[in-house]
Amino acid sequence: MAVNATAASDASSALGALTSPTGSSADSEQRFLKLLVTQLNNQDPLNPLDNAQLTSQLAQMSTVSGIEKLNSAFQSMLAQSGSGLVLQSAALIGRTVLVPGTELTLAQGADIPFAVEVPAAADSVKVTITNAAGDTVRSFDLGALPEGYKTLSWDGKSDNGTQLADGAYKVNVAALNGGDKAAAGTLTYAKVTSVSQGIQGVSLDLDSGEKAGFGVIRLIL
Repeated sequence: MAVNATAASDASSALGALTSPTGSSADSEQRFLKLLVTQLNNQDPLNPLDNAQLTSQLAQMSTVSGIEKLNSAFQSMLAQSGSGLVLQSAALIGRTVLVPGTELTLAQGADIPFAVEVPAAADSVKVTITNAAGDTVRSFDLGALPEGYKTLSWDGKSDNGTQLADGAYKVNVAALNGGDKAAAGTLTYAKVTSVSQGIQGVSLDLDSGEKAGFGVIRLIL
């Protein structure tokens, strides 16, 4: 006797639900048991479900259940790791870090430290500082630089030695290697005001209003 159409439909529905990505592990087990009972109740007496088939299906269910439990445990571990990292990162609050940035704030004519970073050695590296209007007020010719970063300081004066007004300025860098443009970037110092955890992981909130991940920190003071 062959499996009737209604039983086959029930089995197909149960199988489709079992393989659906939604639902809990308990729901998946219930659907699997419904499918198995449907198969056993409607099997052909002349060609019954043998032990190998039954064992294979039970093993598949065990594998699915094991993977779901493993995923759940892994997610729990990630959440705990993230929380622990936030607590460890709290030690950086109040500390100064060197991170990628272009903003410089001149106050009371005090020297402003910053740095230039080149991922690969460059034959020529030039730095310019511009004011709010985009005009160049100070330039530095650093010549050739090896791979890495070089710390610098700006005294707040223009190229002709005039003390500039307090306010916001920007630092830019241009590098050449063999006559071709080379990769280069500027690094600025900022104080860590707080630590937060978001979708992309733990980040540091800086007094400049920017956020920085741990991967971009070059120096901690």
